[in-house]
Amino acid sequence: MKRVKIIYIPVLLSIACVIGIYIGALFNVSSPISSIKLYKQKQKLNTLIQLIENKYVDQVDTDSIVDLTISQIIQDLDPHTAYLPKAELDAENQSMNGSFVGIGISFYKNNDTLTVIRTIPNGPSDKAGLQSGDKILYADGLNLSQPEITSDSIVKLLKGERLTEVNLKVKRDKQENFLSFKVKRNSVSLKSVDAGFMIDSSTAYIKINRFAKTTYDEFKAYAKTLESKNPQRIIVDIRDNGGGYLKEAVDIADEFLADDTPVLYTKDRGGNMSETLATAQGLFENKKVIILINEKSASASEILAGAIQDNDRGLIVGRRSFGKGLVQRIMPLGDGSAVRLTVARYYTPTGRSIQRSYNNGREDYFNDYMSRYTNGELQSADSIVVVDSLTFKTPKGKTVYGGGGIIPDVFVPKEMGDVNTDLHDMFEAGILDRFIFSELEKNRSYYNSLNVEDFLSYYQVSQSMLVAFDDFLQSFDIKYEEDEYTQSTITTYLKATIAQQLFNTNLAYQIIVKKDVMVMKALNIKSQLSNPNLLQ
Repeated sequence: MKRVKIIYIPVLLSIACVIGIYIGALFNVSSPISSIKLYKQKQKLNTLIQLIENKYVDQVDTDSIVDLTISQIIQDLDPHTAYLPKAELDAENQSMNGSFVGIGISFYKNNDTLTVIRTIPNGPSDKAGLQSGDKILYADGLNLSQPEITSDSIVKLLKGERLTEVNLKVKRDKQENFLSFKVKRNSVSLKSVDAGFMIDSSTAYIKINRFAKTTYDEFKAYAKTLESKNPQRIIVDIRDNGGGYLKEAVDIADEFLADDTPVLYTKDRGGNMSETLATAQGLFENKKVIILINEKSASASEILAGAIQDNDRGLIVGRRSFGKGLVQRIMPLGDGSAVRLTVARYYTPTGRSIQRSYNNGREDYFNDYMSRYTNGELQSADSIVVVDSLTFKTPKGKTVYGGGGIIPDVFVPKEMGDVNTDLHDMFEAGILDRFIFSELEKNRSYYNSLNVEDFLSYYQVSQSMLVAFDDFLQSFDIKYEEDEYTQSTITTYLKATIAQQLFNTNLAYQIIVKKDVMVMKALNIKSQLSNPNLLQ
């Protein structure tokens, strides 16, 4: 075994060197001489792989070595360049394409039983007649309750080729016999815009969770509905939105900006600058706008926020964003894997880069971000460190800063240990989902009989559910004072989670915004919104 270890290290390093040269050359072919060198490097790599496969003393999985080596090389690049093996690439493509092929349910495997949380509206299972609470016991004759069948394997089983059928046997509450369903797999939408509705008679609210290929179309659909209600201001919520496709963020910004207004600039390694300008008449060009951000808003989210802030178009409310000013492109590597490669930097309309420094490596880069949770920045705007040499002025003279995210015009602290903050985080993370699922299972037929109107007007979270939730919280070592504010907040978030499971996420957010501190802060902004210079 010693001999294998001694020889394996040079093998790994050799492959690393060769692949490093190869990758570098691959994206920098500028002359016939470069092309000749690239060909020789490829041949060198192929020869080395063949020698290891055919001559090396021990059996070696060369595919794994190459994957590992590419990952190690990428560690020396910026923190957002990444190697994507085929499985990861497929999962990312599915998320960012805005759809997948399947039967259209969300589920839990509870006590070895696959139970439907909800069907996706107009998806295959919804059209076939499945309901929340249905227990799927068999799929194409396979017993899904077997312990060795995991949630991941169930997902693979229920997905498949478009228009193929899966035969399901289902046990439904208060039905004595199994129900049989033939469900035809089809494209199922993955929503990137969670909600769009009127908070009050003059304010519209739109929540975007990521920027996928369908985000602008989803946004436009909500926007057209809301435009007919003549809102005077629009709140766009991009908290916890880690980014995605740049084009989708630019198109949404365009809906708020006048023709020929700068949206962003990009600059590649050759120094080539590209300017993106707003185009034709947008739906909300004449409406006031507020963008909600927090420490998890990144990349494309920061492009949208930067375009609004730098053009004095509206106000940014919340906490400093993540600070990612790099543009990536997916580069296939020929075997189903790819590298998400940084190909340019972007700059906001005033010319600032909001990218945080990564000169000290990836570990320091991410540690710098995590320090926000301990250095007081999330509780006080005075704790935000700004670089005085990276100040910029908007057209109306407002000072903005580069070098580390979008700093909001109106700061809203994250109150650690506050019931509202905690429950909001638990809702966004899906932690409340499992508790509510268990509660609904106690009387599934009753909950499935509710309609939206009755639910909003008459449904009250029961005292027994509140007691059960208190026990649930204690399992996380969480205990709150039993005052009126706390009980009201808990009730709001439990009802919102029920709404999400029974109906849709849009309805859930209509309930949540009533207790959302940042949304309430935005609603109370009046004079500042009409004149951003008052924020100086």
